Amino acid sequence: MRLRTCLAAATLACLSVAALAQGFPSRPIRVVIGFPAGGPLDQHARLLTDKLQAVLGQPVVVDYKSGAGGTVGAQDVMKAPPDGHTLMLANTGVMVINPALYSRLPYQTLKDFTPVARTAMQPLALLVNPKLPAKTLPEFIQYARAKPGQVNFGSAGNGGISHLVPEMFKTATGLFMVHIPYRGSAPAFTDLMAGQVQFMAESIPQAAAYHKQGKVRALAVTSRQRNPALPDVPTAIESGLKGFEVVGFYGFLAPAGTPKDVVAKLSDAFGQVLQMPEVRERMVSQGADPAFLGADAFAAFLATEMPRWATAVAQSGAKLD
Repeated sequence: MRLRTCLAAATLACLSVAALAQGFPSRPIRVVIGFPAGGPLDQHARLLTDKLQAVLGQPVVVDYKSGAGGTVGAQDVMKAPPDGHTLMLANTGVMVINPALYSRLPYQTLKDFTPVARTAMQPLALLVNPKLPAKTLPEFIQYARAKPGQVNFGSAGNGGISHLVPEMFKTATGLFMVHIPYRGSAPAFTDLMAGQVQFMAESIPQAAAYHKQGKVRALAVTSRQRNPALPDVPTAIESGLKGFEVVGFYGFLAPAGTPKDVVAKLSDAFGQVLQMPEVRERMVSQGADPAFLGADAFAAFLATEMPRWATAVAQSGAKLD
């Protein structure tokens, strides 16, 4: 009797999950971003949500929960009902850098969230002040090696991707450069153009615009292939740094425990949207490469990225409370 009761309860649970997936979505979907409106993640969200609601048949609403490097937004999603109606759009920092950077982070990416879809990869450009004699990445490496501790690199702040990519570059080349952290990328970029710092890793759109104006010099991009916005700039790998591929990424996650059928339906919807030519063209113009991964592949990707970025954080010495 007891066994029959347990089997009946299990069957009912499976049926309820199947019914949830079949009727999903039954109301608007909320996409939480852990940063203020107007930034790159917001642009990415607006591009995708317009098309996503047509595929899913429900409105998709963007909700900003900024604070603590995306942590506030992550907590909001982590505590939401795991029914697929609340998602988080996150970047490299929120997903794989914060867990190594913050000593008291209130979430664990692969424990508290269910990966839904990776939607974009975002390479960076390695830049120098145009007054430097180095015209190529090997020439810069030779220049910096001859001046240990005399070359500064700027970043948008401790522990961010613009800090960690140069740290990875230092490790790959054995260079000794001094990190100058700023409060945001804008003042760091201003000082790069003025020559107060000599080196920087920056997103492709800004890098391309100022490289073409001659205000900075792009030596290499950090992706495996050349970037359409900087077609004449080689990759770091082409320039002699074997295996040096360091690219940021965007992705959507749901609360842990979200039913697999619901996750699959969401993942398929993102896949459809990312196949649309107009979406792909606009994404590239925003400096991101369309790079869809479904739920399982995205989970595997995160599992490999987390230790890689944890190593970069540890080598940089960055730590935040």
